[in-house]
Amino acid sequence: MNIKADVSAVDILGHLIVWAIILFLTLGIGIFFYPYSFAKFILNHSVLISGNETHPLKCELNVFSQLGHIVLWILISIVTLGLGYFFYLYKVWNFSLSNTSVSRHPT
Repeated sequence: MNIKADVSAVDILGHLIVWAIILFLTLGIGIFFYPYSFAKFILNHSVLISGNETHPLKCELNVFSQLGHIVLWILISIVTLGLGYFFYLYKVWNFSLSNTSVSRHPT
């Protein structure tokens, strides 16, 4: 079994533009939401390849499931003068992968 991500340059550019606007409008607070969006973006563009079958991955994150983590990691980042943010990135991927499932129906 392998996992393959299929993300085009146009998809990436669109995602980056949307997040640049969000970061500007939220005066930087959106930076804590971006890693979740990034992880979900990659995972939702990935498939599990098993023999001749491909099974799409589906990351089930939403803003409400992220809020508790975000508040906690904002506080940790403030207390650690920003150093905690790097740990936060690892925890985001851990949380995102834990909320990802593989479709049972091959495509």
